[in-house]
Formats: sequence, C-alpha cells, structure tokens
Amino acid sequence: MPDITINGRDGDFSAYLSLPPGGSGPGLLVIQEIFGVNQSMRRMCDDFAAQGLVAICPDIFWRQEPGIQITDKTEAEWQRAFELFQGFDVDKGIEDLKDTLGALRQNAACTGKAGTVGYCLGGKLAFLMATRSNADCNVGYYGVGLDELLGEAGNISHPTMLHIAEEDEFCPKEAQAKVTAALGGNPLVTIHSYPGMPHAFARVDGVHYHEREATEANARTYEFLNQHLA
Repeated sequence: MPDITINGRDGDFSAYLSLPPGGSGPGLLVIQEIFGVNQSMRRMCDDFAAQGLVAICPDIFWRQEPGIQITDKTEAEWQRAFELFQGFDVDKGIEDLKDTLGALRQNAACTGKAGTVGYCLGGKLAFLMATRSNADCNVGYYGVGLDELLGEAGNISHPTMLHIAEEDEFCPKEAQAKVTAALGGNPLVTIHSYPGMPHAFARVDGVHYHEREATEANARTYEFLNQHLA
C-alpha cells in the first residue's frame, strides 16, 4: 500500500497503511521504533493486516526529518537513530498518535474499534496511549523508560499487554522489577517476560531477532487484539 497523509493538529505527516485481505476490519495503530517507518515496520503492518486488521504506522519523526527509513545494521544508522530519539518530543508525539488514531477510526476500511501496538520507543508510546488516549487496547514490546512513567499507571482504562525482554540492554532489571511491581496487580494489564531475550527480539530482520520467542509473543498479541478489537 502507498503512504497516506494524516492531517495533524500541528501539520501534515505521512503514514503507511496496510489493509486486510477482506478490505476492512478493526484498526491497529502500529508505533515505530527509533529507525523510522522503515521496511521492518511496514512488514509488521502487513503481518497485522494479514490477521484481519487495518494497520497504520505514522511517521512520528516528521518534525525532525520526514521519511526516515534506516536499519540497525550500521554504526552510522544507530547514531542517527539515537539522535532522532533524543530529539523526539514525547508529548507532541502522543498528539500525533492521537490524531492518527482518530483518522484510523474514520477510515472507511476501519470497522470501529482501534488499538495500538508499539516497539522500543513505540512500546513506551503504546503505554502512554494506554494512559492518555481512548484506544480500545494497547500492546507494548520492550518499551523503554516505562519505570519513569508509572505515575500515570492509574489512568489506564483499557486492556494493555506488555512484552518484557529480561536481558534488555535499554531496560535494566531494576527498572523491569519496578514496572512489574507497579502494574502486576492491575486487572487491565497483562505482562509477559522473556528470559534470556535482548531488546528487539521480535524485529524480524534485526540483529537480535529470536524466532521462537518472537513467534510466541506475536501469537499472544494476535489473540489479545482479536479478543479486544473483534
């Protein structure tokens, strides 16, 4: 599918849209990693679309540099990714995601309900969409900095699932323990931990990809989304 344009409150930005084989279905806002709306994110959207979802991935780096599409394969790309991450305005990003969620719900292909799923930076933003938006459900993969956002946990009003990589180099075990302790008793929150897994274990073409654990996490995600969006 070609990119579409989202008319945001602060300006227009692009998003990749992937439609299910049947042409319509529940909506899913797919939130990018620090590498932009690259081939990996587009493939994820296509995979979700194959599950019957209308999947959309907006360019949340558009304020810094529109159209970023890099990988995790070279040191130069990692440096650029971290520059973009450090320059990213989280609050503005959440506004862009809310605007995209609204556009998704209004899309003719979307049957009504719409959730979110995010990876890395997107995992953090999926958690914030759980606390700051009316998305029908939310899934975060190895979100960064969640331990610093737990003060918002009381605002979670819809089902939320978190996938935690126990050997995540960007989320120390102490931070993981804080997240689990703060959210483990919340009936709206489901947490899955993956022993021995590094950050980004579910990025199919990534350097840290682990097929068995990624397949397990994705199966849990598909079941969760089907339960809460169908």
